Amino acid sequence: MATAGVAALAAQTAVKAAAAPVKLGIDLFSIRSQGWTPFQYLDYAAAQKAKVVHFSEIRFIGTLEPDNLKKVRAYAEGKGIDVEIGMKSICPTSKMFDAKAGTAEEQLGRMIESAGLVGSKIVRCVLGSAEDRVGGLDRHIESMVKVLRNIRSRAMDANIKIAVENHAGDMQGWELRNLIEAAGKDFVGACLDSGNPCWTLEDPHSTLEAVHPYVLTSHVRDSAVWRTAEGAAVCWVRLGDGNVGIDDYCRKYAELCPGRALSMETIVMGPRMYPYRNSKFWDNYKDVPAWNFQRFADLVEKGKPFDMPKVDRSQAAQREREDLEASLNHAKSLLGL
Repeated sequence: MATAGVAALAAQTAVKAAAAPVKLGIDLFSIRSQGWTPFQYLDYAAAQKAKVVHFSEIRFIGTLEPDNLKKVRAYAEGKGIDVEIGMKSICPTSKMFDAKAGTAEEQLGRMIESAGLVGSKIVRCVLGSAEDRVGGLDRHIESMVKVLRNIRSRAMDANIKIAVENHAGDMQGWELRNLIEAAGKDFVGACLDSGNPCWTLEDPHSTLEAVHPYVLTSHVRDSAVWRTAEGAAVCWVRLGDGNVGIDDYCRKYAELCPGRALSMETIVMGPRMYPYRNSKFWDNYKDVPAWNFQRFADLVEKGKPFDMPKVDRSQAAQREREDLEASLNHAKSLLGL
């Protein structure tokens, strides 16, 4: 009887896993202050019942040495965890791009090779940040498209896709969609971030609507936005604590992007101010369509100031874990993961 009961429970668990709309994941930037080895990160993720670990920066995986990557792959496979790897900017004209590490093509080429070794189906990368809005994004998008086209054959041969993130206030969703289509949707897709849209004056739901056909993976966190005398304030908060409709966003993501990773990138910080009532502010946001801004403005008008808790630096690592685990639990309950 006991054996039969165990078998039945195992079968129920397998059915539940197969029916899960998305794969629960962790972007390790959520716990960036831990100073752990990649194996410790994987142990932690397994304890949280995550199915995907997103090594969004090289520092989290240690090194790109083949021996290390193979060990990480084997360790992750032993725990039933999918690995994704990432890097920072591959846009040569971006202020974030590190030319000391080689050309964009060389850097991306190394990451494609590393992805194959570690078992990642993607390489996540970014254009840059809000700083690149000075003077307009067009030249940066064109620069990045050129890099991606130059690396196409290498990515295709390796069966690796490039997941470009809407990152740190750079592109709105429609701009990321246009970049993907210009570079080649056969090998380029999106790492859809739900927190960064508000840094571009965009409703996260608008970003999801624009980009969902090309989503390869995701970063998910909640935001609180509210009106100020000068414009708006934006905070990043634990999942469920914001006012941008993150529950509906997650449900919609599960419907539109089935089987993809829903990876928590929990960052609790803010507020960041957007004084858009000052006409000078718009010098760096001339690409923002009025209809898209209005959706963001509607969120702002409905929002209330968020009381951001103060955290002593000595407690940062512990607080990161608490914030992440609260967000993971919210997502599990919301989507039955």
